[in-house]
Amino acid sequence: MSDLPSQWTHEPRKVLRFRPGDKVADIDTDSSPGYSDGKDGSEELQNERNERFAGLQEMLYANGRAGDNRSLLLVLQGMDTAGKGGTVKHVVGAGNPQGIHYTSFGVPTEEERAHHYLWRVRKALPAAGNIGVFDRSHYEDVLVVRVHELVPRDVWEPRYDEINAFEKELVDSGTTLVKCAMFVSLDEQKRRLSERLERPDKYWKYNPGDVAERKLWPAYQEAYQAMLDRTSTDYAPWFVIPCDKKWYSRLAINELLIEALKGMKLEWPPADFDVEAEKKKLAEA
Repeated sequence: MSDLPSQWTHEPRKVLRFRPGDKVADIDTDSSPGYSDGKDGSEELQNERNERFAGLQEMLYANGRAGDNRSLLLVLQGMDTAGKGGTVKHVVGAGNPQGIHYTSFGVPTEEERAHHYLWRVRKALPAAGNIGVFDRSHYEDVLVVRVHELVPRDVWEPRYDEINAFEKELVDSGTTLVKCAMFVSLDEQKRRLSERLERPDKYWKYNPGDVAERKLWPAYQEAYQAMLDRTSTDYAPWFVIPCDKKWYSRLAINELLIEALKGMKLEWPPADFDVEAEKKKLAEA
């Protein structure tokens, strides 16, 4: 039985799932698909759902300690200011850090460039019982690489099929993928970048290169469309997240994580010792 809060009129995993024919150009980044309420009350709901997520995450970790090989990988892919970092802090951060492995993929290092582009990704995969979080991901190699023509087309073009095969391998080995394509409007992105320039505590987040990247949005839009068209599969679908409303995108991703964990049908692992005997020993200690 679903424990989806009443504020959701439709399950996020259904209403946000990318489907063939969907167009990036048609995404309403200021919308809140499937959600009936506004911002009021969203913080309280976020706290409640964070507790639900944390409970399921702990159960996954406990099962991993007991020999269950399953894990979960959250992929957050989006332009700067889309809210990837905020999602990690306000959603994933509600869990036990002992069972969460976070990786932020930036410009490849010299060592990483000497290997296949998936080499650094494989090194960052979550262990059994863990939740892995990719802040940007292997999809940079069909987005930034494509837009900036860092390698020829005949190099990046085969990567869509390679990534599909890689993710199928992950799923077959026990990893559940939750892939979130996060979209923010250029106007909202400009507002958020401007805020960073007005606050000394945000200077560290500002990258002058982001201004130049804004001018490449038509090329990025084309690259994101191809990414969604070619790598949203039955075993690892993409979810399209409107991100102009931070409170909505966090609630949506939270529910996607909860649904993915519930889908594992987790239970607390049984004790591998005689509980009654241990109670007796402890009472006599």
